[in-house]
Order: sequence, then structure tokens, then C-alpha cells
Amino acid sequence: MLLLLIPLACTSGGDGTVRQAPEDTEDTVPVEPGTVQVSHTRELRGAWVATVWNINFPSSSSTDAATQQAELVAMVDRLDEAGMNAVFFQVRPEGDALYQSDLEPWSNVLTGTQGQDPGYDPLAVLITEAHARNIEVHAWLNPYRAKAASSSQVAPHVAAEYPEHVHNYGSYKWMDPGAPVVRERLVAVCADLSKRYDIDGIHFDDYFYPYPVAGTDFPDDTTWAAYQASGGTLSRADWRRNSVNTAIQEVSAAIAAEKDHVRFGVSPFGIPAPDKPDGITGFNQYDSLYADTQKWMDEGWVDYLAPQLYWPSTQTNQAYEPLIGWWADHTSGGRYIFAGNNLAELGSASKWTVEEYKIEVALSRARADSGSQGNIWYNIGPLMEDRDSIVAAFRDDLYATPALTPALSTAAGKTVAAPKVTLEAGVATLEHQDSAPLRAWSVYRADGDAWVIDRIVPGSESTVRLAAGSWATAAVSMYGVESGGVVAEVP
Repeated sequence: MLLLLIPLACTSGGDGTVRQAPEDTEDTVPVEPGTVQVSHTRELRGAWVATVWNINFPSSSSTDAATQQAELVAMVDRLDEAGMNAVFFQVRPEGDALYQSDLEPWSNVLTGTQGQDPGYDPLAVLITEAHARNIEVHAWLNPYRAKAASSSQVAPHVAAEYPEHVHNYGSYKWMDPGAPVVRERLVAVCADLSKRYDIDGIHFDDYFYPYPVAGTDFPDDTTWAAYQASGGTLSRADWRRNSVNTAIQEVSAAIAAEKDHVRFGVSPFGIPAPDKPDGITGFNQYDSLYADTQKWMDEGWVDYLAPQLYWPSTQTNQAYEPLIGWWADHTSGGRYIFAGNNLAELGSASKWTVEEYKIEVALSRARADSGSQGNIWYNIGPLMEDRDSIVAAFRDDLYATPALTPALSTAAGKTVAAPKVTLEAGVATLEHQDSAPLRAWSVYRADGDAWVIDRIVPGSESTVRLAAGSWATAAVSMYGVESGGVVAEVP
């Protein structure tokens, strides 16, 4: 029997009781007439996949394309098993590309030779596999590192085309953030990624100006002199920060111009600036890496910050709790903090236990009302090893309940149409009712008078099997906005 479900404001539960749609309040989003209000606790649950030096992927630059693709599938399977909903994949480790690009050469981590085509597109494969499991893909770029592991750079690498703006500093080569051509390339790369790939986000790590080498200043004398000659009056430190600010602002605008649902964020060093917060001491992002993260947040140039809080909760001078509190308290405009957590240290010392990570998640969640809306784990390695049974800790405890990532701050005022649902023999067929692309379907089951999230289904799927009971299915837009739920009663 085929039923077209006409959603009603009141629906009869399986026990004969009547379940009313919640009344609108200041804290609820109005739903379409005839649908029920559905929602759940959102949370970003991500892991970084590092490719530089083949840290996480591929296992070796000598493996063939089929093996590397199998490794990508294994990673998304493991993320799915652990209850994760996002992956941060390093696509530009050193001015190169783990995707097909006309702007930068293929990365050496894929074949051992920079510029050599690996015979497949890792980012494209990852997007297909991750989206099929309802896992977001965020393209992780290092904005200024030019050489770390590769033996040489080939065109169209910035170092090959503009060697005057690439400098040896410490053990690596770095692009000069003060050089307009460097900024223009970075902006172009981000726009290109947003345009050609179905990514969910662009992500930068904490390397802006490089970590300082004792006794040696970064060798940007040429661009500094040009700035002064043009009449610039900023101090050198403020000029450097302004160079980075300009890049962040232009990247943000370029991404939004291509696809305004692509989330842009940065994972800065965990200490934002001197004496912030009180009692926390040590190296800081503002003075040493010339990154004014608070300005980016307040200006709306980033959708989130993911401070690298890589210290345990038991540490005093860089304690996790006051740091996550400070970062959360300094969100603005409906934007978020997704704390970065140091999973790589699992089991390395008595302070790095599974219980420690549970404490860190609890501390992050305790500041949810202030803007702390998830965690990103560095890196996927311990998950792939299942070190200390960490997968079960995520799957059965921390992430036992499915969750959508938080809606974009720019989603305010946006809506998405509820699905058209038809039901036959316990199988619901879902049809999207507007022209905008769809991210997912959220499926809720009745539990007494409440609707409880049961699963999240990729938007590419059109059917959902439902057991006996009362169900409500909503559409989820690319901005993370949910529609009202269309009720289905399965006998």
C-alpha cells in the first residue's frame, strides 16, 4: 500500500495519545504549517588527516593509486564507525596539491615526485566516499609553507615562479605573507577549490608567519622596505599582522563568492595573545605568528576558530579549561569554537588517557552556550590503529548519538522546504521540494512526547527504511538549516 503523507499539526502516537508540535518560542525556529518541530544537539566531530611527510596519508608515496584509494575508504569507514561527521584533509601541505589543479603542482607525497600525476584525484575520491557516509569534507591548506618534505619545487609552484618571495627559514622554505603575489595565489587556490569541488569547508592551520627561530628574524626585508617606501607607517609587527589579515579577508570573500555555504575556519595556536586568559603563559599566536584571530572572528571573516588546545586538563600554566572558556567567551556573531584536541598523544604518558579525552570533551560541551560547538582531533592515526580501544570510546560513549554539524552563522533567516514523503511497506521515499542543493535528511523517532534523533541520511539517498512506530523526517540544507518534520506512522 502506497501512502502519501500529509503532515498534520497533531499526530496520533502508537499508544493512542496525541503528540502536539511544540509551540514557537524565541528559542525555536518556526516550521511550515502541518509539520512538527524537530531538533537535536548539534556538534562538529572531526579529525585531521595530515599528508605532509605521509603522516596519515598515503602510507607511502610508493604505493599505487588503487592502494591509496583503498586507504581513503578505510579512513572514512573508521570515521563513520567512530561517530565522526567531518574530516579535515590536508590538500596543500607545502604549496602543492592533493587534487587536480592548474594552479599548483601535484604533491610529492603521492608519488615521491612533485608534479607527477598519481593517476587519480584523492580529494575527489574522499568527497565521494565521505559524503556517502554523511561526513563533511574540509580542505585543509597550509597558507604559506613552501617546502617541508619535497626535495625540489616545480612550476607552477610559487617557489618556482616567484623565488624572490620564498625564503629559507629554519629547516623549511616559507612564502612571504607580505608579497602580493603570494596572497593572490592563496586566494586563487581557495576560490578554485570552492568552485570545482563539492567541499564543505576550507581550513587553515596555525602556520602564518613561521614559528620563530631563536635569534633569527623572518627574512622579509624586501617586502618590508617596499611597504615603507610606499608611505606605510605601521610597525613591522603590525604590518605583518595586517598582511595576514588582508589574506584572511580576501580568502573569506573569495570562498563566499563561489559558494556561500562553504565554511571557512582556522586552527590557531591555543594561546591567543599575551595574558589571555589570565594565568596562562607561554608562546602566543598574536605576537609570534602575527595572527590577530580575535579580529577575524569579530569581523566575520571566519566562520569558526579551532584553537589547538593540545595540553591536558591537568596542566596548570596552559590548562584546557580556562583556555576553552576564554575562546568560547570570545566568539561573536553566532560563530563557533571547535576545540582542537591532541589525540596523537594517546597512550604516550599517564596524563594522556581515554578518560582525559572524555574530560576534554565534557569541558568543551560545558561551554556550548558560549559558542563551543565541537572538537577536531589531531590526528586520525590513533583512530586507524584503534589505540587503547579509542574507537569504542567515541562510538559507544562520546559520539553514540548522531549529530549534524552546527548551522552556519550566515544561515539566519534561511529556510528549507520540508520533504515530500511517501510510505510503502515500511520504506519512506523522500523527495526534496526546492531547487537548492540538499545536504542531508534528519530522521527522528517518537519517544513519548519528544522527537529523538535516530539517524542522519545523506541527501543523495531517496529512501529510508522505518521500523514500526512514529517517525518525523526533515530536510537539511547546505547551510545546516532543518525543515519541519513530516510525520510517518508505520504500523
